[in-house]
Amino acid sequence: MASARDRVLDSFVAIVCEEGERPATLDAVAARAGVSKGGLLYHFGSKAALVEGLCERLSDLSAIDVERMREAEDGAPRYFVRNCLYVGSELDLALLAASRLQQAGYEEAGRTLDETENAWLEALVDALGDVPTAQAVKLLGDGLYHQASLGAAIATDVRPHRATVDMEALLAVVDRLIATRPGA
Repeated sequence: MASARDRVLDSFVAIVCEEGERPATLDAVAARAGVSKGGLLYHFGSKAALVEGLCERLSDLSAIDVERMREAEDGAPRYFVRNCLYVGSELDLALLAASRLQQAGYEEAGRTLDETENAWLEALVDALGDVPTAQAVKLLGDGLYHQASLGAAIATDVRPHRATVDMEALLAVVDRLIATRPGA
């Protein structure tokens, strides 16, 4: 079972993702987490502390993802694109919550998002040795993530007629892009 601190942070993330920043009051977060307000305040003394906790979580999750990306058997570019399809993961929810908080004016969330995006791009540049090719792969993955977050990349029972992504065909395009980069 998750610790009270993790339940509080999970609840904050869920409310921000589902309803936005304003409804994510300390009372609402405590109620959703099943803890007293005092219990919440023990771990997070303010809403700003909750935002800081979310940013730390996002930094930790993205650092793990970048490490996996760098160690991926089939390479960082394929790993990055393949994993951009996964929505609903802990990393995805942290990204979404941070994005909403940035839109609400929380500068720390914006800085953390920038650091995350830059770390992914840096890993791609390191793997490819070419900034424009790394940027193209990053944008391809970002577009795939955007489509997946809208439900457009995966057919579901609710939307069975949505066009789906043939991941192997898309990864073959990534391979061709990489093969044509300068110095390849």
